[in-house]
Amino acid sequence: MIKLIAIDLDGTLLDDKKQIHPEFWKVNKKLTESGVLFVAASGRQYHTLYKQFERIIDKIVILAENGTFVKFGNEELLVNSLPLDKARYFIKKGRSIPNTEIILCGKSSAYIESNNEIFRDDAAQYYARLKKVDDLCKVDDSLLKVTLWEPDSAEQNAYPHFKSYLNDYKIAVAGDVWLDITHQTASKGTAIEKIQKKYDISPEETLIFGDYLNDLDMMGVGYYSYAMKNAHPKIKEISRFTTRYDNNNNGVVKTIKELFNLV
Repeated sequence: MIKLIAIDLDGTLLDDKKQIHPEFWKVNKKLTESGVLFVAASGRQYHTLYKQFERIIDKIVILAENGTFVKFGNEELLVNSLPLDKARYFIKKGRSIPNTEIILCGKSSAYIESNNEIFRDDAAQYYARLKKVDDLCKVDDSLLKVTLWEPDSAEQNAYPHFKSYLNDYKIAVAGDVWLDITHQTASKGTAIEKIQKKYDISPEETLIFGDYLNDLDMMGVGYYSYAMKNAHPKIKEISRFTTRYDNNNNGVVKTIKELFNLV
């Protein structure tokens, strides 16, 4: 029996227009009332996710910033911060990479120091709280993540500069243009394991949907691991199942309805 459903957003629950299919809310309501716990598991900022799920915010777990900040209603379940000196180190390294911009993701807000309008417009889609500062290294906040934006390919152009740090930090390609750097113990998978432990839910009772490389750890903590039809090849390789429909054709909700025999 499935008791927990963890769903990535971009490329998974959201279509390419960044919209949630209206049918999701009906399915969520029905399953929540039957005792199923939903987790919105995203690299997005908590404040952005709050706006997206405000109508059910007291009934859904928000797993934000790739597992560094987890909240259920008013209760903080997890905060996994980067040490200040390490965040500053990665900021300075990011500045040295051509065509790359930086977002410093804090608990209170996200911060940028760039005037690049294309970058700022793209970042604003994912960060409801986004502040322009003169120097990211002088930000005073609980720091969750350093994110790099590389407009051509984060996997090909930004990731190689940080690959050597994999033993000490989580370096995750979070999308075509995004690379996330977090504490070594931070990931969507680690955060979901904490949620499972808190609510006494086993991997065999867990359903997970994902599409990209920052979902890799998450796919391993639930028996019902579904790669989206449109997922990165590595996600399909490690998942037990693949959805019959992609994110633009309501693949998540259609799969849930089939599994739960919902009309």
